Amino acid sequence: MSLNDETLQAIKTELLDELGKDAPNTALFAERLSEIRSADIGEILEDLIEEDDALADALALLDVLSTERAANVLGYLPGESQLEVIGSLPDTHALKLLEEMGSDERADLFNLLDEDRREALLRRMAHREREDLKRLASYEEGTAGAIMTSDYVAIASGMTVSQAMMRVRQTAPDAETVYQLYVLDSEGQLIGTMSLRQLMVARPGALVDDIMIKDVISTPVDKEQEDVAKIVARYDLLALPVIDADGRMVGIVTHDDAMDVAESEATEDIHKGMSIGQLEDGVSRVPLWTLYRKRVFWLVLLVFANLFSGAGIAYFEDTIAAQVALVFFLPLLIGSGGNAGAQAATLMVRGMATGDVGVKDWGKMLGRELLVAGSLGITMAIAVAPIGVLRGGEAVAMIVALSMVTIVMFGSLIGMCLPFVLERFRVDPATASAPLVTTLIDASGVLIYFSIATAVLTPLS
Repeated sequence: MSLNDETLQAIKTELLDELGKDAPNTALFAERLSEIRSADIGEILEDLIEEDDALADALALLDVLSTERAANVLGYLPGESQLEVIGSLPDTHALKLLEEMGSDERADLFNLLDEDRREALLRRMAHREREDLKRLASYEEGTAGAIMTSDYVAIASGMTVSQAMMRVRQTAPDAETVYQLYVLDSEGQLIGTMSLRQLMVARPGALVDDIMIKDVISTPVDKEQEDVAKIVARYDLLALPVIDADGRMVGIVTHDDAMDVAESEATEDIHKGMSIGQLEDGVSRVPLWTLYRKRVFWLVLLVFANLFSGAGIAYFEDTIAAQVALVFFLPLLIGSGGNAGAQAATLMVRGMATGDVGVKDWGKMLGRELLVAGSLGITMAIAVAPIGVLRGGEAVAMIVALSMVTIVMFGSLIGMCLPFVLERFRVDPATASAPLVTTLIDASGVLIYFSIATAVLTPLS
């Protein structure tokens, strides 16, 4: 049933309070767990697993559930939490949970286990399940094969509609989705697809070959998972069939798995955009040492890069001494340039990630950015010029206004062009991070500002 947040939180609190008692009421557990969804149970278990000495409580809750639902709940846990649960269970119990999990989730968890546990579990599996698991677990991480499931409904070419309906009824209980059906020839090659609706409204005696859609959108098994997610989103697919090098269908990537990939890739790009290395788990769960290690490299590197800003200021000491009011506007100008550059970089990186912008569009985007950056720079110059007059007179106002236009335009162009340059050298454009762009513009902004100031003030002295 669907519960509001307050009711859900009340149930969670009641369960946790009951677990704290010397003799918990398992009947209460069963009643309350039946009222909430598997994802919410997974959240409760995750909270317990993260606490010291609370794993036994998590297992107690899991024991109350049926094997099928316990496997479903297990699929909502992060990999490390899944490992802790499976590691605490005997092989017989762990195997039952694995057998009830979706084939893709089962393969992911299997890859996390150590070699000895894998072998122990494989020996207890039926031959067909064992071979399917080994095949799914063998695909390279980050590819279509690694996120696909082999639980789909396949219909043989030449079947009638009534025969196909019978096939759907037989395979539906184990399928990830039954709304999309796939027609295979005698060699297992994908030759067509149809929706369940198409099958239901067709004449019972009609051949599936006559009503199926022959123009099938599919993806190779070694396709990058990010590209797979884009295909699913672009064509609004419920599931995307995956084929091997010989054209045989080996699985499907469902819409929910594709969206998980899209979320993961977006998170990774955001982390890269702020000069943070890829995290293997959520920020609240990774060790402190990992957070430190993922952040320290770029921060230290950018510290030394900022020395160029200091060197620029030292070089123009005479100009600064002649007009001290210039220092007042320095943070404002380089900050504005950095902000404009970070905006431009973010727009280009996201445009590349969604496929809206490619390397071939560089010239077009350059022209557009020149117009937009120029307009932004002029607007900001007009806004800040009166302050320049108040602080240092008309000469300072002119220096600040010219510097603002130049720095904003320069920063925007750097931010726009850097992702294209990185893409050209096959480096992830997300590396054109806001801190990197800002640091580059800080150093160049100092040189631009004081060069203009020197050029304007020298004839006046």
